[in-house]
Amino acid sequence: QVQLLESGGGLVRAGGSVRLSCLDSSERAIKEYAMAWFRQASGKEREFVAGINGSGGSTKYGNSVKGRFTISRNNGKNTVYLQMNNLKPEDTAVYYCAQRSMDYVGDESYEYDYWGQGTQVTVSS
Repeated sequence: QVQLLESGGGLVRAGGSVRLSCLDSSERAIKEYAMAWFRQASGKEREFVAGINGSGGSTKYGNSVKGRFTISRNNGKNTVYLQMNNLKPEDTAVYYCAQRSMDYVGDESYEYDYWGQGTQVTVSS
């Protein structure tokens, strides 16, 4: 059973940085699957943030985070990361890790089969 465990959220000032981690605690190797981060702010729809393919050689970003966020993965640790720099108050949201059952990055939430519980990131002005 796939279980995704996010960590690293918290409260940060605008302009600061945070790194989120997502551990797949199942026994299967995540190198065969695309992974992504989505976020959902209060009262808004879930939004694609970033995605990465199995090898880590291909990444995709949402327009609002390009140049500020970086997604990466360590398949040996079954972990995906989201480095968030130059944070803005509008980045405040619950951030979710997601895994797709194929090695192709999509930017729609329905394309992903497994989800973590989410971790809150709050950016103060």
